[in-house]
Amino acid sequence: MVEVVALTLVTVTRPETTLAVTRGAARLLVEMGYAPLAEVGLPNGRRADLMALGRKGEIIIVEVKSSPEDYLTDRKWAEYAPYCDAFFFAVSPGFPADLIPPEPGLIVADGFGGAVVREPGWTPLAAARRKALTLAFARLAAFRG
Repeated sequence: MVEVVALTLVTVTRPETTLAVTRGAARLLVEMGYAPLAEVGLPNGRRADLMALGRKGEIIIVEVKSSPEDYLTDRKWAEYAPYCDAFFFAVSPGFPADLIPPEPGLIVADGFGGAVVREPGWTPLAAARRKALTLAFARLAAFRG
């Protein structure tokens, strides 16, 4: 007797992928000693998917990309550099990493966690900008709490 097994395909939407990658990247940041916040507005009007503050006051920004199309149609990532010491892209497993330029860091994440695949270049912020961003970050965290 042959047993027939029915398989169900699960389709994951872009918003679901974005949510999973964001969650996994945030969990990774916590493991790395950072305090992350999602959806942080920047002084230039842009919005960082994740911004995180380190133990020594370092600031990193993570831009989440849900698909190659999402990456290819969105070229604003260079506008985040003035507001962080280091910048990462976070993508899902299976994302073609060769699309991402070599300068930013690269995180591969799913809904449970992530891994740094490539370290970013670090460019320290000016002291006055760091102070302003840190205060804004702290206020945002307090209001959300």
